[in-house]
Amino acid sequence: MTIHAITVLGHDRPGIIAETTARLAGLGLNLEDSTMTRLRGHFAMTLLCAGATDAEAIRADLAPIAADGTLTVTVYDLPDEHAASGPGQLFVLSVHGGDRPGIVSTVTAEIAAAGGNITDLTTRLSGDLYVVVAELELPASADLAELEASIERVTQELGVGATLRPLEADDL
Repeated sequence: MTIHAITVLGHDRPGIIAETTARLAGLGLNLEDSTMTRLRGHFAMTLLCAGATDAEAIRADLAPIAADGTLTVTVYDLPDEHAASGPGQLFVLSVHGGDRPGIVSTVTAEIAAAGGNITDLTTRLSGDLYVVVAELELPASADLAELEASIERVTQELGVGATLRPLEADDL
């Protein structure tokens, strides 16, 4: 079994997900992880699929999806390695305030400095309001009070607000 990373990017239209996943299922590939979204009228999808089909056959089967030039499809084989999943603490960080450059880089740097790993991040701009929602995993040894203080410090400097809360199983 090979794990394939597949991306589909371009102008949004109805049916991209249905057509892509039907073609992958037709090749006998199992969809293991995915993220799909629309960003200002553009579609972005990343899939991790497992199966015995080689990357060239996947590219050939997905080529019709990109034939009109509005989508780009890429296929990569991932190395056979497993990410270490330690006993971490799961959290959700919400940041909101006036839009300005540097919000994401500044706040995520504080998470990285605490040894945290961001597992999902979404941003949205609505008028002048900028919102960041990040799911993150902190090592059991992380100093939560120190992280909260550093996030409070940098968000005050940025003129935005932030909330860090534990991620409950019901939130998943």
